[in-house]
Amino acid sequence: MLEELQIARSELILGGQKSGKSRRAELLARRWLGQSPAHQTVLIATAQPWDEEMRERIARHQADRAGRVPGMRTVEEPVQLAQALASHSQPQTLVVVDCLTLWLTNLLMPAEKFKENKAFAHDPRAQIAMLLRAIENAAGPLVLVGNEIGLGVIPLGRETRVFVDALGRLNQDVAQACQRVTLMAAGLPLNLKGQA
Repeated sequence: MLEELQIARSELILGGQKSGKSRRAELLARRWLGQSPAHQTVLIATAQPWDEEMRERIARHQADRAGRVPGMRTVEEPVQLAQALASHSQPQTLVVVDCLTLWLTNLLMPAEKFKENKAFAHDPRAQIAMLLRAIENAAGPLVLVGNEIGLGVIPLGRETRVFVDALGRLNQDVAQACQRVTLMAAGLPLNLKGQA
């Protein structure tokens, strides 16, 4: 499968939980690193360690990723994603963002507000607009990972429905901005946009 992968200028990889999204992004990063000794990869991680289970999950992902993609640097940026893209995107550097869903969660429901059981923090439209400009202006290739969660039942609760709607709009906006869009299911890629 690695031989078949071509690097797009920008790719959005969507899928459900454990669908193979991150694994595909890692394969693309390995492919990029194998093309030239001058190539580099950077992962912008958006997860925040809100609790012990999340801390363990992040540590496990870091260890697994280090084994699968040696040499990939990790930068943690839960909110200022556009700025992180702008500062790390270089012609010889492939940037992976994992994941847009957690980034949107951080914008809408910061941990301190969530713990206090308060409503959404703010409208994320300005941050999303900056992200779309950063994708357009990226100097090197980008791979953005996000969840597709709109295929199931309509969720109960206002906040959950608002989040599902916001994520659906974010996915559509990023898909428009990217050269390629791939949907992952059961570890298999389905090309939705651009050359596979």
